Amino acid sequence: MLTTTTIKVLEPGDLDDALAVLDRDPVANAFVAARVQVAGLDPWRLGGEMWGWCVGGRLESLCYAGANLVPVCATPEAVRGFAERARRQGRRCSSIVGPAEATAELWSLLEPSWGPAREIRAHQPLMVTTAPAAEIAPDPCVRRIRKNEMDLIMPACVAMFTEEVGISPMAGDGGLLYQARVAELVGSGRSFARIDNGKVIFKAEIGAATQRACQIQGVWVDPAYRGKGLSETGMAAVLRYALNDVAPVVSLYVNDFNTAARASYRRVGFEEVGAFMSVLF
Repeated sequence: MLTTTTIKVLEPGDLDDALAVLDRDPVANAFVAARVQVAGLDPWRLGGEMWGWCVGGRLESLCYAGANLVPVCATPEAVRGFAERARRQGRRCSSIVGPAEATAELWSLLEPSWGPAREIRAHQPLMVTTAPAAEIAPDPCVRRIRKNEMDLIMPACVAMFTEEVGISPMAGDGGLLYQARVAELVGSGRSFARIDNGKVIFKAEIGAATQRACQIQGVWVDPAYRGKGLSETGMAAVLRYALNDVAPVVSLYVNDFNTAARASYRRVGFEEVGAFMSVLF
């Protein structure tokens, strides 16, 4: 007896089923779960479509198709289905990102029609903690950025993004979308920095956030201050805010070649539990 499989664009009525899939792995799925919890499944509010892979009428896997293409709890069969739909639709995203195994398979199927990529980061360790390390004292100078400090934090955010991604976020639309995202994080109290003499020397954000897990992103130290331990004490401070105010589990993912950052995060209390992969266009 054959089991019917289908792909469909999810609608608001599918919200509970989609949240159940996302809840299977609240850490790995934090980015997509946070968006869905805020915006639901309406494509306009969500900023993209949510594709569902159904087996015998039951929703089994998801794929967020917006500025990023993100497989969620995707089985090999679901990945093949998502790849075919993405291939027919044509590339509309700036990256493919998600758990390494599913993302690698998705990219292998899309590369003949979507390639070449600008850069592939095949192994980005996913790190998690539920408690800070006692050995690293939080930097007392790290604090939340205030809404009237956008002009102060933006240069550091642009420098971090450019260094990390390889292109400036101010290209294309002049940075309007990026500035809006930074403003959103500042406004929600999830942007943090140490500011000395009017200059940001450390900064990080709590990006994706749900009641079960949140994700730290955008960690940056001014190049002139690197090697002084500011990333560790700064991260310890942000971690304290995250655990106290946001969620009981805190995660991040980091490039595998950034050995200094990985060691720093381990000292702060993070441990590697899996891996992500990013394909950048």
